[in-house]
Amino acid sequence: MKGRVMKKYSLIIVAIVSALVASFVVYSGLQPNSWFQQHSNTTKTSNLAGTTTVAKTAYTSSDTATTAYNKVKNAVVTVQNLQKASSSSSLWESYFQQSQGSSSSSSELETASEGSGVVYKISGGYAYIITNNHVVADADELQLITASGKKIEATVVGTDSDKDLALLKAKTTDIKVVASFGDVKNLQSGQQVLAIGSPLGSDYATSLTSGIVSAPRRALSAEETGSKAATAIQTDAAINPGNSGGPLINLKGQVIGINSSKIASSTDGTSVEGMGFAIPADIVQTFIKNTEK
Repeated sequence: MKGRVMKKYSLIIVAIVSALVASFVVYSGLQPNSWFQQHSNTTKTSNLAGTTTVAKTAYTSSDTATTAYNKVKNAVVTVQNLQKASSSSSLWESYFQQSQGSSSSSSELETASEGSGVVYKISGGYAYIITNNHVVADADELQLITASGKKIEATVVGTDSDKDLALLKAKTTDIKVVASFGDVKNLQSGQQVLAIGSPLGSDYATSLTSGIVSAPRRALSAEETGSKAATAIQTDAAINPGNSGGPLINLKGQVIGINSSKIASSTDGTSVEGMGFAIPADIVQTFIKNTEK
């Protein structure tokens, strides 16, 4: 009996000692600069200076389409067709003006339509721009709006209504980027292309749409063009009013065509989508060569 009591007290003493030792270890570990705290700080610290490392260069997209667009966008302009708007005077005002030797009506220029164009050359203080003939037709004056928003007066060098092309020039130092033409001889269906322009006018200037070449050389009838039979690049890149005269480019940022039209419905009224057309670059270059002065 006595042995059992002694054994019981011994177990109690061991338990008490163990508890005291455990408490001391926990207490010591919670003190500043203890072995536990030092170990934790060492494993959690990744920068001894206590500062965050920041990259010195911002992320820049290396997307091929973005690179191609950035190469050409500042060479693309909005072309505004300005025409005179006449307002008839009253009978009394007309009589008074005639007696004073004045015109019987007053005129001022207003924007009749807007299209796009692309600068292909800068020489002698002039920027040379290619666009569609239908963009500049019947204009009393032409005004360009650059990618930066500057407005510049332009004049017509020459036009070809059959090919729907027009060459303009503008005396300016505000345009500094020109686009280059690409080879279209080996153009293939399925090749990715981008269209740049001002769909619905200057409010949407330098808009970008993308697609593929649907047909590298499509023969269009006079009925389809509204003029004469023509050869065009067919693409499913969105071409809308205001895109006319803007460039169709490849992923190298080269102009392979000048956007000119689209088919929105067939002759029987069937609506269609993704049928846009551009004048091939080789035809455009021949026109420039024969027209430029």
